[in-house]
Amino acid sequence: MTPLSMVTGGNRGIGFAIAEGLLKLGHKVLLVARDEEEAEQACADLNGDVHPIVMDITAQGAMEDALTRAVAVFGDIDILINNAGVMHSDELAELSAGDLQSSFDVHVKGPAMLTKAVLPAMLDNNFGRIINVSSGYGSFAEKLGGPPAYAVTKAALNALTVKTAASVPAGKNVKVNAMCPGWVHTRMGGSSAPLTPEEGADTAIWLASLDEDSPNGMFFRKRKPISW
Repeated sequence: MTPLSMVTGGNRGIGFAIAEGLLKLGHKVLLVARDEEEAEQACADLNGDVHPIVMDITAQGAMEDALTRAVAVFGDIDILINNAGVMHSDELAELSAGDLQSSFDVHVKGPAMLTKAVLPAMLDNNFGRIINVSSGYGSFAEKLGGPPAYAVTKAALNALTVKTAASVPAGKNVKVNAMCPGWVHTRMGGSSAPLTPEEGADTAIWLASLDEDSPNGMFFRKRKPISW
């Protein structure tokens, strides 16, 4: 059976590299972006069974409608990679309520609502992989480095990962994990970053490909567990 994977924020950077890596493994990929033209262009730049899905993950009703249409056409989602991200760099004293809210909507609310929507079918089908693209900035063990809105909401995404993984009944082949791509040369990471998008995407692709004995409810960087 060909796995059906959905990658949010798949039109550029790490998300694009994740989509490309999954296609190389023979997956059918639903590439999610807010902008229709960007989604279609990204799909045109890729080789394989890839399809553009226009979806604003921060608008719940529109997200649910887009997901319902996608499932009706392509079937149940086997692998969900919550990759969409936003970086607001203001320190707490200058941080606006709007920027904090948008960070929460993209990093926590969107992934939570998408997970809620796809998880029941994964459990029914006894197969699913949910990978949350997080950051070391969201790790308490690494002292929540980085801008406050980003660090706090990535920490919340990590908490969502733990709670979702714990909700999976024992014996079900459904795995929910988080990963840190590292400092990646993307529009968000900047030109000084040492890693390519392909290197940043590697752990997410690896987690999407693991078998039934794979970990559940853990946090990874470079395919190795790290602390929350």
